[in-house]
Amino acid sequence: MNTHSQIRPKIVKLISRLLRPLTEEGVLSVSEEKEILTNLKHLADKGTLAPPIVPKLVDMNQAAEMLGIGISNFKKLERDGAFPFKRRLVGSSVRFRNTDIIEFIMFNQN
Repeated sequence: MNTHSQIRPKIVKLISRLLRPLTEEGVLSVSEEKEILTNLKHLADKGTLAPPIVPKLVDMNQAAEMLGIGISNFKKLERDGAFPFKRRLVGSSVRFRNTDIIEFIMFNQN
């Protein structure tokens, strides 16, 4: 943990549990909850807010690289339904949203 951070990971988990009922009741949208938690996790880990992410579509090779796995492993996991993000067809090309992949990485660190 960064010594400049004032927020501990335990506090992020507590805030996450406090936000969940607000999201379930519709006070917060799911995207608002995710943005808050993403920034809190980044703040706890790095001592700064998460950098803005420019949304773009990436191919399978780029998606596998973002996840730190090989392309054959990515294809197998994707075929088996291991990822919550879905493929997008652009013409006949398969693409994935980079923001979906980043979200998956952020919320599956445990």
